[in-house]
Amino acid sequence: MPVPSALLWRPGPGQRRVLDSALAAGVTLLCWYAAADAPAGGPREPAWLTLLAGLALGAPLAVRRRLPLGAATVVLATTTACLATGVVPDFAFPAPALAAGIALYSVGATVPGRRGPAVLVLGAAAVSAATLVATRSADGPGPVEVAFAALLLGACWLLGWTLRERRANAAGAAALATARAVTEERLRIAREIHDIVGHSLTVIAVKSAIGSHVAAQRPAEAAAALDVIAATSRSALAELRRAVDALRAEPDFAPAPTLADLRQLADRAAAAGVPVELDVRGDCDVPDGVALAAVRIVQESLTNVVKHAGPARCRVDVVGCPGELRVEVTDDGSAGRRPAPDGAGLTGMRERVALHAGALTVGPREAGGFRVLATLPYDRPA
Repeated sequence: MPVPSALLWRPGPGQRRVLDSALAAGVTLLCWYAAADAPAGGPREPAWLTLLAGLALGAPLAVRRRLPLGAATVVLATTTACLATGVVPDFAFPAPALAAGIALYSVGATVPGRRGPAVLVLGAAAVSAATLVATRSADGPGPVEVAFAALLLGACWLLGWTLRERRANAAGAAALATARAVTEERLRIAREIHDIVGHSLTVIAVKSAIGSHVAAQRPAEAAAALDVIAATSRSALAELRRAVDALRAEPDFAPAPTLADLRQLADRAAAAGVPVELDVRGDCDVPDGVALAAVRIVQESLTNVVKHAGPARCRVDVVGCPGELRVEVTDDGSAGRRPAPDGAGLTGMRERVALHAGALTVGPREAGGFRVLATLPYDRPA
């Protein structure tokens, strides 16, 4: 049975001190009033003794959060002594019982392990025994009432224990959620860095190899390769700065990649020696997250074509359908050196597609070459 949320409310430090002080004063006054309001002709103790007993019962409650075991021990011992000696008459039994219940609640709410139940058992037994032995009036509490009071004391401790367990479980769940969020964010950052750096470094590696190979015989071609390397490096640095700005949550960072950036990816691949035919058609007014996933899938696919396909031509089709974006990347290159199915790039693509509850198909084509097909469903706002 869930505990009402109001019982899980926790006041601030200043509020706790005020509440505990008010509670201690209230219990003290209640004990004084109950002991002083004796029936006509009933027993009365000296006023100073009654005042002292009330203070001993109420004052420890002011420190019940900082010293729960000490406060409970003082309250239970005072309750037992007062009931056994008659300082608090049996007709005033509810006043010390209230103080004992509050003290035991604090023990249950703050003290882990076996010490809490031990204090409960010993305290309830002592209070019950003292009350039964020292009952001085015919209308005082009998065995049934005392047993009921002992059960109430146990219920007070159990309520505190339940709330402590709930708070501990809530704290554990919050810690797990935080750890999960941190892990997901790390994976997201890793995917972004892989997509940004991996594609650019692939182009740089290809062009640097070409430039080195033709530098002596065809210096103009080598210079063109160096120009591509310089442009690709600048673009990669800009994307990295944008990613870092986004991670720092700065308000003026550049927007995330959109479908309009696909042309730039195609031009980079063409500069690396892989001509790309790009076709974007249909309703491509899609959510930003879907557009980002599509751009990263195309980026990773083109990177793999440049890296593994050898001399090849590539085609990228992005088709916007009602409630779905379809992304297909095909090439006619060699299928011999292709990324492993469990590689970081393909894993990143699968994770992006799964994030949107889509589907991803990766594999060789019957006519030769390689094919990546991703479908990214989305809900259009009303």
